[in-house]
Amino acid sequence: MAAQHGTVVQSLELGSNVVDVAPDTARFSFSPSINRHDSNEKKSTEVQEGVAVSDDDEVEEETAIDPFVPFPLDPGVPEEDNILRVRSVVLGLICGALVNASNVYLGLKTGWTFSANLFGAILGFAVIKFFSTTFAENFPILGGKFGPKENNIIQTAATSAGGLSSIFVSAIPALYQLGLMSKDPSQDFWRIVSFTAVCAYFGFFFATPLRKFFIIYLARELRLVFPTGTATAMTIRSMHAAVGGAAVAKAKTKALSIAFSASLILRVVSQYALGILWDWHIFTWIFIWGKYNNLAINVENWGWLIEWTPAFIGSGMLVGLNPAYSFLGGSVLAWGIIGPALVHTGSAFGVQLSEDPKWANYISFASLSLDDPKNSPSPRYWLLWPGVLTMIVVSFTELFCQWQIIYFAGRAVVRATAQGTNAMLQAAGKNSPWLEKKGTSQETNLVEDSAREEDQVKWYWWLPGLILIMILTCVVLGLQYNMPIGESVLTIVLGFVFSFLAVQCTGVTDITPLTTASKASQIVLGGATKGQHWAVPDAQRLNLIGGAIASGAAGQATDLTVDFRVGFLLRTPPKLQWVAQGIGCVVAIFLAPAMFVLFSKAYPCINDVEALTCPFSVPSVAAWRAVAIAVTDPTFPIPPSSGIFSICFAIFGALTIIFKNFYLVGHRADYRAYVPNMMAVSLAFVLPQTYYGTAMSIGATVAYIWAKKHPVNFDVYCYAVAAGLIAGEGIGGVVNAIFQVAGISGDVYGTSIACPGDAC
Repeated sequence: MAAQHGTVVQSLELGSNVVDVAPDTARFSFSPSINRHDSNEKKSTEVQEGVAVSDDDEVEEETAIDPFVPFPLDPGVPEEDNILRVRSVVLGLICGALVNASNVYLGLKTGWTFSANLFGAILGFAVIKFFSTTFAENFPILGGKFGPKENNIIQTAATSAGGLSSIFVSAIPALYQLGLMSKDPSQDFWRIVSFTAVCAYFGFFFATPLRKFFIIYLARELRLVFPTGTATAMTIRSMHAAVGGAAVAKAKTKALSIAFSASLILRVVSQYALGILWDWHIFTWIFIWGKYNNLAINVENWGWLIEWTPAFIGSGMLVGLNPAYSFLGGSVLAWGIIGPALVHTGSAFGVQLSEDPKWANYISFASLSLDDPKNSPSPRYWLLWPGVLTMIVVSFTELFCQWQIIYFAGRAVVRATAQGTNAMLQAAGKNSPWLEKKGTSQETNLVEDSAREEDQVKWYWWLPGLILIMILTCVVLGLQYNMPIGESVLTIVLGFVFSFLAVQCTGVTDITPLTTASKASQIVLGGATKGQHWAVPDAQRLNLIGGAIASGAAGQATDLTVDFRVGFLLRTPPKLQWVAQGIGCVVAIFLAPAMFVLFSKAYPCINDVEALTCPFSVPSVAAWRAVAIAVTDPTFPIPPSSGIFSICFAIFGALTIIFKNFYLVGHRADYRAYVPNMMAVSLAFVLPQTYYGTAMSIGATVAYIWAKKHPVNFDVYCYAVAAGLIAGEGIGGVVNAIFQVAGISGDVYGTSIACPGDAC
């Protein structure tokens, strides 16, 4: 049965494909419909000529399974002795590094970053399975048995190493655009690394006790299924299944490899002929064919073209029709209706891009280099504010619509805290009747932890580390960014609060509310600095750094808690996962800043708000910078008409969420699929490149038809193909940046044929 495409952002049916399209760090996750069966009842399934088939060409419906009980052991899978091995950790780090580098490229392009969960699981399986079957059992490092638990270690290391890229596509570039750091990011490398380190290990140490809270104590009561974690565990288990697992895994691996290679090659080769192989400027072609004397150039000016971007065709394959079409619809509304109307009425203005007479009408409406942005804005500047405000309002509205879950979660946290505290007292030979009473749960809500006591992460492992990292956070923020101790402590508190909130929301809905976390942190910190009458540059620096710490720690804690959920289902010892997570953080600490420095050197326009053109639109950066300015600048530089429209549009977005959550329920729930996804619509206002919505819509349409026509084939191949397309373009972008620095890029040796203004 094919995986059904669900909704996006703040609304989800468990098992659907989800992407949080908020620019902060649109967190991508996919939950494929993998069917599990008892080994004695499962029909034989194999992959023949690229198509998965079963005995009767159907996949049997899965029987009801308790999601809060670890998967039963497969008698056909050999017992694993040593799973924390050099081969598994190193391969996990490599997979995570690929995703991390890819995410910096994709995040700077569009604001999206993607999880390493399933990419690491599938690629890790392919490589280690080859090693385990090729080399002898006792061959050093590479040989030996390979099972689902070691596969989980690979995936865990990959997720940890692939994290933290979100702050380098949002807050950090915003600091440079506002002139709050050195002019050259390479001069700030170690300064950035120290910031990344405290952010990473704050989330790492804080995530450790959250395993007991959210995976064991509260999981059943709050229905914390963690769809992405569950899907990852099911994927790993299906690939290792004694019956049919090897064939399915081989098919997935082959599809991922082909898609990855094709995407990477296209991204690298296309830079030498962008107008032919990558961007199709159809309206420019019409303008040229009309001897530079028709109105087609007016359509080109608003960015309407087709870009054959594998990453966003792939993401469209996964997120479904509603978010993809909402994103495209938002682009039409912003850059096809409102923007042209603003220019027509003289409310916004463009900038001429070419001095060549034949290209005299070639104009950019996406510039942020403005002398008087309040009274003479560009369409992009005008549209930025309704996009950002609506994303904030929609995010908070969706959160408030979950008030019952938050209320019951608060009660459950109190109960779990009492239960955990009394357990520690009992271990010390004492007991508190009051705590015992407060911590009593219904028998039906209890989740049995499959991990033995000796496999648990001891409190004296993580608690001293958490205390130390909080102290180091204050030291780093104080010495490197001149943040007073009070504001540093406030930032840490916000990190704690939003980590709890993010993990809980992810467990229920598979959506990590980092938009809420980052923007709420910026608003709180903005209020704190205004009350103390800080100088604007200092207030903006604190605003961005503090918001990055809070949202980055929340994102890292959520990723690692999801890893613990995968390990719980696969019966992986938590302490071994914990070690893999800690090692992965080391890679992320150095790799994410290094990738940012590389892209900044190759494309200086990333950090230059005055640049008229840039291959990276950095929408997340624009959103972070806009909020920082709005809450710290006493002049409040927002065009009045834009401010009024922002309020009205945000109210409409909030009403849409309320309508969906309180009216489209029960027998009307099916109509939710036709309600526009307001986060996707809002993002289109911030992102002036319309072709990403077009590419996602192409991918979503292809996937919809594929799932309808060939559902079994779709289940086997869709995620693997999409993951390969996404990662391949990201790594291709890294290669292009290296070529740019080396002086061998398409700018030097390529052609600008078929591009507007005779320049690509």
